[in-house]
Amino acid sequence: MALPYRAIATTTSGSWNFVMALFKRLTSWIVASNQISIKGLPDLGWRLLVAYLMAIATILGTSATTLYLFFERNLNEQLNHQLLTLAQAAIPSLEMVKIEGRQSLDKDLPWQHLFSDREQGLEWFDSDGKLVTKEGVTVPNTSSIDVFLSSRSNRDIPIFEQEQQIRSVTIAVYAKEANKNVLRLEGYIRASETTRYYSTILARLHLKLWIAGVIALLLISLSSIYLTQQALVPTKNTLERLKQLTAEASLELRNPLARISVASDVMLSHAEQFQASDTRKLEMISTAAKQMKRLLEELLFLVRTNIGVLAHEMERSPLSLTQLLQELAEHFDPVAQIKGIVLRAELKTEITVKGDVNQLNRLFSNLIGNAIKYTEPGGKVTVSGEYLRGWACVSVEDTGYGIAPEALPFVFQRFWRSKDPKARQQEGLGLGLAISMAIAQQHGGKITVESQLGVGSCFRVHLPLN
Repeated sequence: MALPYRAIATTTSGSWNFVMALFKRLTSWIVASNQISIKGLPDLGWRLLVAYLMAIATILGTSATTLYLFFERNLNEQLNHQLLTLAQAAIPSLEMVKIEGRQSLDKDLPWQHLFSDREQGLEWFDSDGKLVTKEGVTVPNTSSIDVFLSSRSNRDIPIFEQEQQIRSVTIAVYAKEANKNVLRLEGYIRASETTRYYSTILARLHLKLWIAGVIALLLISLSSIYLTQQALVPTKNTLERLKQLTAEASLELRNPLARISVASDVMLSHAEQFQASDTRKLEMISTAAKQMKRLLEELLFLVRTNIGVLAHEMERSPLSLTQLLQELAEHFDPVAQIKGIVLRAELKTEITVKGDVNQLNRLFSNLIGNAIKYTEPGGKVTVSGEYLRGWACVSVEDTGYGIAPEALPFVFQRFWRSKDPKARQQEGLGLGLAISMAIAQQHGGKITVESQLGVGSCFRVHLPLN
């Protein structure tokens, strides 16, 4: 027996509320347990879990939709077959109905008992498409068969129609004329049946598929947590070993470099005891040691960024980006003056972001230092900031050598150096821009660059607002 529609809606609403409450509890438990987060890579486990669940949800949704459509098609075919069988069963009665009218139905067959249980209906039409009589509780509102009459070329093909919740089929009835092989059109018969029963079945199926899909997704979520955690164990162990290796390498390399640097500095402090050629060699040793120390620090910084240690150790707090840039401009102004470059800070808008002040200081120091380094005397460097569509945008623009268009995609790669002879004369390791991009990305931002040879470059840092 079909459930009333109000009861179905109530059942659906109650079941859905239960499922959503269960899902909220599961989500809260997952967040509270934090079982799949890895120190150093806190987002990797969640990304894997979300990707896995999205794939499973897509598979489940596709399967459920396919099953629903397949079941709906079978129900429609079943209904069409029943209607066509009913219409064909009524063919022998068409001639009697045309002659005797409705009385022939009550005399020959109790039609009302046949239709009362299934909410079906039959209609008899003459050859002109006019209604002769009808029987049953369900018939379409239209009393004509205009659609069938307009299809004169296909009158031998049944026509199925859907009007609101009533499905109907119309067939043409032919009879052979006496002593002739010619078919004569006797009229039409239309059988109808309500689709409420089938709609109820589909509604139940839809509800069950939803509940089954959500429950399956919840169960899969539980197993996914465990599977994701197990899948990340090798990665976690590798990261731990890598962090240990970087720490040991840092210690092992810093100590000899520090001894070389200290020894060379002590010897240089007594330069009068050495010949001029030896002093130059000591200076080269001291400079090389300092360069090696700087290279080591920057490489370790990038490694720590790649394995997620930097993001874990960053201390994010609201800070005034305007004040930070103003202080950097004052710090680099003497360097710019010595080189004969005008350094201007056009910071009229107070910009506040949330981030690590030391890392952001390093980011903008690299950009401003590069701008001064690659700008010839007489040029200028401009630092400006503004709000741009929900982002804090800081621009460092110079009138320096510029970058060739084909080289722009590589400027943030490690150890990249411009092939321009003037640019290559400047000292550098080719890691400054890579470090700046890494810091920007750790803050959820990015760096873009526009440049033209002989005109200058403009680096724009985009950071999310506080």
